[in-house]
Amino acid sequence: MDNRRYLTIKERLKQLNGVFPMDDAVIEALPEGSKFVSIEHSHTSAYTITGRIMALNQNGEEQAYFLKVAYEEHGMTMLRGEYESSKMIHGFMNDVLPKPCAFGTYPFEDKVPSPPTCFYLCEFVDMDVTTAPDPAEFTKRLAHLHKVSKSPTGQFGFTVPTCDGQVAHTVDWQDSWAEFYRRLLLHICELDVKTNGAWPEMERATKQIADVVIPRLLGILQKDGRLLKPCIIHGDLWEGNMGINLKTGASILFDVGSYFAHNEMELGHWRCEFTTVFRDKIYIEHYLKNFPAAEPAEEFDDRNRLYSLKGAINYAAGHPGSMLRKTAYNNMCYLCEKYAPIDGIDKYDPTMDPVITGATITPHLADGYI
Repeated sequence: MDNRRYLTIKERLKQLNGVFPMDDAVIEALPEGSKFVSIEHSHTSAYTITGRIMALNQNGEEQAYFLKVAYEEHGMTMLRGEYESSKMIHGFMNDVLPKPCAFGTYPFEDKVPSPPTCFYLCEFVDMDVTTAPDPAEFTKRLAHLHKVSKSPTGQFGFTVPTCDGQVAHTVDWQDSWAEFYRRLLLHICELDVKTNGAWPEMERATKQIADVVIPRLLGILQKDGRLLKPCIIHGDLWEGNMGINLKTGASILFDVGSYFAHNEMELGHWRCEFTTVFRDKIYIEHYLKNFPAAEPAEEFDDRNRLYSLKGAINYAAGHPGSMLRKTAYNNMCYLCEKYAPIDGIDKYDPTMDPVITGATITPHLADGYI
């Protein structure tokens, strides 16, 4: 087991003393004919160091690029996943996120005691990240992305591991969506136990969800002649990972960690406490006008509750002590009571359900490890 303690981004920034960790590898990755001019720090990030590059294109015109730098193998997994996700999405719909340019690594020299370092480079887009998107416009564009996407294998999964925050997804290709989601959820639940400790009742509920509820709620989507299209999803979609393009006025996504999934999986995050804007039912209502609920449609809300487990437990795994762990457990109890009653777990408590209470949290930049 690797017990090394990796530096946080705050600690790295302190070590750098204001100097951006730039390398010639980034300059070489700029589009052909570009001339590097400058680099400056950009917005704050929990898991990466970000910057804005100014360059001159081959016509001598200024062009801005956005740069992310990350460290160690997990940082490489995160940025490689974002690059491959962005490339895939851009190929389906070229105006829904900043155009990806490159993923690469800094050369490692034995004489320099620096950790393995990688970068992700894309176009820089001026955007408003404080204004809520128009529900009709945003959901129409999101549904269009889901509709036009096409899995390269016809299966659920992705070409490389991707991440939600610092947590890697399990994305091995699967024909069965129920099996894919089962593996994805169980992996995150294992990480949660490592972070937050054992909780026998939740672990019992988790097993019942995996063994009985998922096959019942999701297995039915591909039974009796029903077809379920694998759609590319953002993978961590809440209002903190999207903005409004100031040049075009259109909604735009960023920080993607994609995989091919049931399209409704995208909406699971909108049920979690870290989401406030998309918690408004108008967003799901408009989305379903563009991409109707799968059959059986009457089970949409239960599927949404099931899909929210991934977002809530993923957040808890990255933020020790988070209340979202209790929310996820309470939702598990609801689903078990309805579809697979079992002894040894608690009763569902509506006073702990954020959909009923309206409870929210303020997502924070973790001091966790990148």
